[in-house]
Amino acid sequence: MSKKEEQTNSVGNEGVNTDFINNMTYGDYLHLDTLLSSQKRLSGHHDEMLFIIIHQVSELWMKLILHELKTSIASIEAGELSPAFKMLSRVSKIQSQIIHAWDVLSTLTPSEYIQFRDDLGQASGFQSYQYRMIEFALGYKTPHVLKIYEKDPKLLTHLQEAYKSPSLYDVSIHALSKAGFPIDEDVLHRDFTKPYKENDSVLAAWTEVYRSTDKYWDLYELAEKLIDLEDWLQQWRFRHMKTVERIIGHKKGTGGSSGVSYLKKVLDHQFFPELWNVRTSL
Repeated sequence: MSKKEEQTNSVGNEGVNTDFINNMTYGDYLHLDTLLSSQKRLSGHHDEMLFIIIHQVSELWMKLILHELKTSIASIEAGELSPAFKMLSRVSKIQSQIIHAWDVLSTLTPSEYIQFRDDLGQASGFQSYQYRMIEFALGYKTPHVLKIYEKDPKLLTHLQEAYKSPSLYDVSIHALSKAGFPIDEDVLHRDFTKPYKENDSVLAAWTEVYRSTDKYWDLYELAEKLIDLEDWLQQWRFRHMKTVERIIGHKKGTGGSSGVSYLKKVLDHQFFPELWNVRTSL
C-alpha cells in the first residue's frame, strides 16, 4: 500500500478502538455468532438459504411488532394514548418491511423450491406462534390453532395468556367508553377468548369521533392508527398469498393447510369492522 493510500485510509479513523481483548464488540452485543450460524440448510440446495433467511428475518420483525403492540395496549389501557401512537406507527413501518420481504422470496421459482420442499416435512409458516400472537393482539382468536403448540407446554402457556387477554381493539373500545360514549355492557365485559363481533354502539361512537374530530382528536388519531395497521396487515397477507400462489400454485401447504385457498379466505377478515363501516355511515 502506498503512503498516500495509508493516509487516505486513516482520515477520520484516528480515534477508532481496535483493542477488544477485554471489551465488548459489535458482534458480541448482537450475538452474531449465534444469529449467523442459525441458517442450517437441510437439502444443501443453494436457494434454501434464501428461504430460511426470509422467514427468520420475518420472525425477528414480528418479535418487534409484538413488543410494540404489547406496550401500546398497556398504554391505551392506562389512558396514555400519545405514546401508543408512536408505537403503532412503528408497527405499520415494520409491516412494510415484511411486505417487501415477500418480493425477495418471490424470486424463488417453482423449479427451485421443489428441489428442497420435501425436506421441510410438515414445518410450515402456518405454525408461526408469533404470527398467532399478533392475531390474538389484534382480536382474532381461533382456539383450534392452540393445539399446534401442545408439544411445548411453556410456549402453550404463553399463547394461552395472550389468547385470554384483551386485544388492541378491546382497549380502544374501552377508551371510547372512558371518553363518555355509551358502549353496550356486553361489549365492555365480553369474553376476550371469542372473536370480536361488530356492534352498533361501537359504530355510533366511532361515527361521532369522525364527525367531531376537533373534540375527540386523540380518539380520531387512534382510529386512524388502527386503520393504518390493518391496511398494512392486509397488504402483508395479500403479498403472502400471491407469493405462495406464484411458487406452489394451489398445492396444499407443507403443514396441511389448503394453501392459497386458506390465504384468500383470511383476506376477508376484518379486525376493526366499525372503523371500516364508519366510512360508509358518515
